[in-house]
Amino acid sequence: MSPDPVADVARRVAAIWRIEGARIVATLARVVGDLPTAEDLAQDAVAEALARWPRDGVPANPGAWLTAVAKRRAIDDWRRARNLSEKYRLIGAETDEMTDAEWHPIDDDVLRLVFAACHPVLAPEAQVALTLKVVGGLGSEAIARLFLVPIPTMQQRIVRAKKTLSAARVPFEVPDPAEWPTRLRAVLSVIYLVFTEGYAATSGDAVLRTELAHEAIRLGRVLARLLPHEPEVLGLGALMELQASRFAARVDANGDAVLLADQDRRRWDRSAIARGSALLARADAIGRGRGPYQLQAAIALCHAEAASVDATEWDRIALLYEVLGRVAPSPVVELNRAVAVSMASGPLEGLAIADGLAAAGALKGSHLIPSVRGELLARLGRTREAHDELLNAADLARNEREAALLRRKAEALAP
Repeated sequence: MSPDPVADVARRVAAIWRIEGARIVATLARVVGDLPTAEDLAQDAVAEALARWPRDGVPANPGAWLTAVAKRRAIDDWRRARNLSEKYRLIGAETDEMTDAEWHPIDDDVLRLVFAACHPVLAPEAQVALTLKVVGGLGSEAIARLFLVPIPTMQQRIVRAKKTLSAARVPFEVPDPAEWPTRLRAVLSVIYLVFTEGYAATSGDAVLRTELAHEAIRLGRVLARLLPHEPEVLGLGALMELQASRFAARVDANGDAVLLADQDRRRWDRSAIARGSALLARADAIGRGRGPYQLQAAIALCHAEAASVDATEWDRIALLYEVLGRVAPSPVVELNRAVAVSMASGPLEGLAIADGLAAAGALKGSHLIPSVRGELLARLGRTREAHDELLNAADLARNEREAALLRRKAEALAP
């Protein structure tokens, strides 16, 4: 037995919540029809687990235990209210029949939650923020960094979004096909943002959050089964598969980040690359032209098929980023184009693009532009400037591993 069973259980509960939290809340939201209530019930169940598990032990299926406790709490609340007797009867029967061995998360519950969060009653930024909070399990601080807004602003945005959904009585279900056009873009966006947080964690001491990335991939596959002829759905699936293929090579034995140029490509997952390539081919075969996710998948495929950094088709990647910048312009796309241009035509041309972004005040408060400028300045032999830029980037980075890597690079350039 652990010398501190309470602390041990707290760590177990935190790990279980990271993996199962979104599914538990999604299941409860389907049952009670209200997101804030579902979150409150889930947190009550977690509190009960923290009190009981040190004494009784962690159950064989902790996700089932938490869900069952939360449902029973809902039944108790409904019984006291005495105005939802039919709902109480239905949910009570479901709970009575459930055992640890029988319980399995319903795959579409999380997707229903994504669609509810992406309801048109919410502004686009509120849709994304709420989904990252509930499905991605991100804290307000991490989401605020992604949006480059103050933490209190993001907290207020999320609270307002929950209240708006409750007031509008938004159903927790996949909408009718007629409603897809108004929601699909937001759904794709939030799934990819969840994946991105798993692929490159914005904060903490881990480079990867693979449980988030794999949940996003799972949601993408469910979505592809629902919409097998929607090219951007297939394009998103292709992009996530291709990027996930590099997971095993993205960190070393100590958990530190490994840059693309230093990765052992023999460790890349060839089956994931094959799946991504096939999805992109299916999307292209539909013949509607490439959207943003298909273009990004095509870029990822260029990297996946190259034997080395030097053998990469950088001219093609630069061109794809240029097209992507026209279809879905953003400072991040332009900064990635700067890197590709620097590899295809030399660091001076890439630096000019990065300098233009810096002068325009793009991505203010982010480490991305100074980290790219530092790399390009180093390649040009301007080591003192590169050293200062990399240190600046390290100070701005919120992920501890990424910050440490940037400081090591700066130290290597120190006079």
